[in-house]
Order: sequence, then C-alpha cells, then structure tokens
Amino acid sequence: MGATQRVAMTDVARRAGVSQKTVSRVVNGEPHVTEAIRAKVQAAIEELGFRPNAAARALVTRRNQRIGMVTPSTSLYGPAQILEGVDSALRGSGYHLSVARTRGNGVADLQAAIDELVAQDIAGLVLSEPIDLGQPQLRIPHGLPVLSFGSPKAGSSTSSTTEASARPDELVLGADETAGARSAVEHLLALGHHTVHHLGGTEGWSATARRIAGWRAALSDAGVEAPPLMHGDWTPRSGYEAAVDLLRRAGVTAIFAANDHMAIGAIRAVEQAGLRVPEDVSIAGFDDAPEAEFLSTPLTTVRQDFAEVTRLAVHRLVGTIEGRPPAERHRLIPAQLIVRESTAPPPSATHRASPPERQA
Repeated sequence: MGATQRVAMTDVARRAGVSQKTVSRVVNGEPHVTEAIRAKVQAAIEELGFRPNAAARALVTRRNQRIGMVTPSTSLYGPAQILEGVDSALRGSGYHLSVARTRGNGVADLQAAIDELVAQDIAGLVLSEPIDLGQPQLRIPHGLPVLSFGSPKAGSSTSSTTEASARPDELVLGADETAGARSAVEHLLALGHHTVHHLGGTEGWSATARRIAGWRAALSDAGVEAPPLMHGDWTPRSGYEAAVDLLRRAGVTAIFAANDHMAIGAIRAVEQAGLRVPEDVSIAGFDDAPEAEFLSTPLTTVRQDFAEVTRLAVHRLVGTIEGRPPAERHRLIPAQLIVRESTAPPPSATHRASPPERQA
C-alpha cells in the first residue's frame, strides 16, 4: 500500500474557503473567530481527518510542555492521591504539571482556577474537583483537551461558552465507586446482617453521592429498606461522632463508612461503647488507605487503584493532545472489595432465622 499523505493546514483552509491563519486560530482555540466560520473550519477538519502536528503547534502556542490541573485545597486521601498519581504519570512524558488549587466550593472558584491555568498556554486541562457543581457552563478554550475524574454524566460538565454539547476532546475516567460501594454492602448482607447503616461523606461531594447510590442499590436489590443516612466529613473524628450517635439505636450490627478514615473513627466509637469489631459490629470502609491493613483489626474496604486510574487517564490525555485520541472517551475502572477481619456474621447469627428478605 502506498503511504498516506498527511493532511496539512493549507488543505483545511482550501476546503473551508478561509485563510490558513483562520484555521490556525480555530485549531489553537483563539478568539476573534465567528461561530459560523469556526463551524465551517471544524467541518473541514473532520471531513479531511486533519490532526495538528504537536511539535509544529507548540512553536506557535508553546503548549506542548505544560498540563494544568485544578484540585481542591485539601490533604484528604482521595484528592491527594489523584494529584500525586497525575504528577507521577507525567514524569518522563515530556510534560510538566501546573497546579491551581480551589479555595472555595463554588463555580466561581473553579472558573478562576481554570482561567489561571489557561493563561499559562497549557496543552491540556485536568479537573480534579470533588464538589458536585451541577454541570456548570465553564469558559474553556475550544480545542483544549479536558480530563476529569469520576463517572460520566449526561451532557458535559465542562462545556465551553461556545459549545453546549459534550466536547469531542473531553475525557472522563475514574474508579467505579457505585459498584464498589454496592459490593461492600452485599458482602455484609451475605454475612447475615439484616441491614447495613451508612456513614456518608461530605454532602455535595460527587464521591459521596456515588457511594450512597451503591449502598442504596444493594439494599434495594435485597429487599431491605435503607435506614436513615448519616453524614461525616471524611475525617476519623466525624466517623467517630456519627457512630456514637448511630450506636444509640438498637440492633446496629453493620456499618459501611464512606472512607477508611471515617471507618477508623467508627471502630473507636464501637470499642468505647464496650462492643467488639467484628463480633458485635462489623465495619467496612472505602479507599484501602495504607493504614487500613495494619489496624489492630485489619479493615475490610473497597480498593481504588489511584495509580492505575491516573496512569490510564494521563496516557489518554497526552494521546489526545498529540492527535491520538482514544476511541473510548469515558471509562470506569472496577474497584475491588478487600475482605479483612473487621467484618463477620452478626451476633448469634447461627441461632437466628434468616429474615424474610434474605431467605432463599
């Protein structure tokens, strides 16, 4: 077979009936191009299969060496691991990381961080924002590849002001937290617990909602009504305080905490109440933080492979920047249930008939 001739910017300009400079402006997301002209150029790009040469584009934009990342100003385990994973995955790739931290929880804070990074002529943008902001319309330059972590949503959470539909260069990749939470609750129900109480994370966080969804789905599938939900803020103290309140209720034998640190706090509350884990109360967490395995009672938890998620995500982002976008733009990575010693059948399970919803 003969060699395929590379489509040049001049070919796109000729097909669209515009100047090469106009094509360059569209490709590089520059302003001062009308929507009609931009649409005409984009149609020509798609028709001809044009892919910008990364090295040539870098001579004009200087974007080939820097990727911007928006992350919350927090030391919490999950966000910190995502930041570390992105930074590690970029080492040796030829790209450098610029980080902008959000100080508040609003759309304006997120947009300010994005603007700070865009001003640095970044090649790509990573959004690691755990707060559910309700899919706002964000100002992101046309053509700038965007990577976000979590679960794909209907529509686009990173729509630019010039594009209301899902961006062709938006990538979404994350652990399947909903399925992971479901597996933890199903594990506790299979042990014979008649229900599972949940200590949720901070209200308004996307991870909180996904883990609640998994908890509710597992109970619903088992024909069990979900007990009242309690919230913490991801810290051990909040898990402790929520569990103290929870243990005032009768018949609590199983607790699923939204992360391992809250689970550790819950273990302390159980022990202070004169009860034992797991003989009296089983406790499961989420994340598989390093200390989970080395507690006096090793913690059953759901493992998120942050290193693998960020490695795959950065690989896809770099490929998109360099004109090699993945065929699959949205992907969830399975989370793994790790069963340790903090979960067991409920007290006197062998002497108690199975509740109706658990009978074969």
